Amino acid sequence: MTELERYQQWCEQAPLNEAGRAALAAMQNDETERKGCFGAELQFGTAGIRGIMGIGTNRLNDFTVRRTAQGLAAWLTSTELPQRCAIGYDSRHNSRRYAELCAVALAERGVHVYVYHELAPTPMLSFAVRQLGCGCGIVVSASHNAGIYNGIKCYGPDGCQMTDEPAARVFAEIEKIPYFLPAEKSFEDFLAEGGVEFIAPELWERYYETVLGERLATVPSDNLNLLYTPLCGTGNKPVRTVLGRIGVNVAVVPAQEKPDGDFKTCEYPNPETDAALNESYKIARETHPDLILGTDPDCDRVAVAVPVGGGFRKLSGNELGCLLLDYILGTMQKAGTLPADPVAVRSIVSTPMADKIAASYGVKMRRVLTGFKYIGGEILTLEQKHEENRFVFGFEESCGYLKGTYARDKDAVVASMLTCDLAAALKREGTNLAEHMDALYSRFGWHEARVLSCELQGPDAMEISAGFMAQMRRELPKAVCGIAVTSVTDYQARVTRDLVHGTEEAVTLPKSNVLVLQLGEKGTVILRPSGTEPKVKIYLTAVDADRAAAMKLLDDMAAEMSGYLPKNA
Repeated sequence: MTELERYQQWCEQAPLNEAGRAALAAMQNDETERKGCFGAELQFGTAGIRGIMGIGTNRLNDFTVRRTAQGLAAWLTSTELPQRCAIGYDSRHNSRRYAELCAVALAERGVHVYVYHELAPTPMLSFAVRQLGCGCGIVVSASHNAGIYNGIKCYGPDGCQMTDEPAARVFAEIEKIPYFLPAEKSFEDFLAEGGVEFIAPELWERYYETVLGERLATVPSDNLNLLYTPLCGTGNKPVRTVLGRIGVNVAVVPAQEKPDGDFKTCEYPNPETDAALNESYKIARETHPDLILGTDPDCDRVAVAVPVGGGFRKLSGNELGCLLLDYILGTMQKAGTLPADPVAVRSIVSTPMADKIAASYGVKMRRVLTGFKYIGGEILTLEQKHEENRFVFGFEESCGYLKGTYARDKDAVVASMLTCDLAAALKREGTNLAEHMDALYSRFGWHEARVLSCELQGPDAMEISAGFMAQMRRELPKAVCGIAVTSVTDYQARVTRDLVHGTEEAVTLPKSNVLVLQLGEKGTVILRPSGTEPKVKIYLTAVDADRAAAMKLLDDMAAEMSGYLPKNA
């Protein structure tokens, strides 16, 4: 169907209230808005669906959410998987409502549904899927996106985000379903009949105990004074509960303590950005904590900042990943608890410095495609061989970390606990996370990293993104900042070309729209479109034994590679 046909169908058939009908009518003479809302349909992939909330086929609303859940139900009931589904949701507008709509769509097909009675972090949903023996799971969240967004993220029976094959089958089922099939019963009806039930409080306690079981420290961290922000999301209760039990003295940023789908004090609640901690910095200037820690709205990402002099040094996702990796491996090795042939995992866009840290402990780092489902997939492979105890740590540069196999998604709760334990231990030694990070740099070389991110506008955003990648493949630079490109890895073609020796080697990872340019030992340039947003990203790493030289090279790389980004952002 064309954009106008989709629009006309909604005008004629959508059971909207007066405000909805008025919004549709206003689009008749507003081509830009109409194209944005009806120029495409939300595409279901391994990350589910995500989009701006509003009316239309390209927006998240009651109809697109229910249709997605109906497709998931159709897929699940066609399998031999357990006919059970767990559902969680975050603090965004409509998240609870969408969770109930999903529960009804599944219950209609005879699937037994467990729903968290209050907002809960994404990793707690992954945990629930595994604990309750579910065939699938749903999280209603748009993670760290701005408040106008929401999403439906789907999980498989192992508690990991859906992989390509089941996601494609769910999408095929979704496409068969009309938008406006009315519900047979209400959420309250299914709740009363027992087809839907709230997740028992005991599961929360089991989750806390499991997270605390991943602790490495043997003494309380009661010497650490922490300023914490949940960024108006789901982390407030679980993070404070776990940190309270290990003794951390936690103060919370008042303006960001309670759930708020508008994120009034943080327009873009992404802990990857320094701006996400601005409210924390205001308070820290008066209270002088040892550490600032923030989690994103669905509490699967965490970031920290260290007071330094009169300001603050925010550690990158790569830096915290390296610190946690070194802490985990070092502590386990010292205690004699490091398993034989241990497995650590990072995404291909995360810092190669982690490989060097792992190697110093005799651990080989596995590299996987971007998306924590691939780290979860490595755990599943180990689990199928009854070797899951070999997994010691997994991380992504986008502030996502996991220790343990109880969940199969990144978990800011366990990462917050480990980070605070490390910070407390360092404080006893008269140092801090920032100084310890610099010591790692001095040992393994300065690996300065930056992400160039270009958000694309309009209904043609995805086509522009694809065109950018196609052009880069046609016109690959032979050098960056005068440094020769020594190899090119194309994960879509699944081949690495060694430009120095003229050889080729097959890539064993799944096909993905990613290009990696290796600049010898001096750094890397990685290009990829975002999997969840209309963005293209360029990941830069500059390496040098001298910090100033590494920073200058990174600045030069950023200036040169910025010229390749699409121009409609």
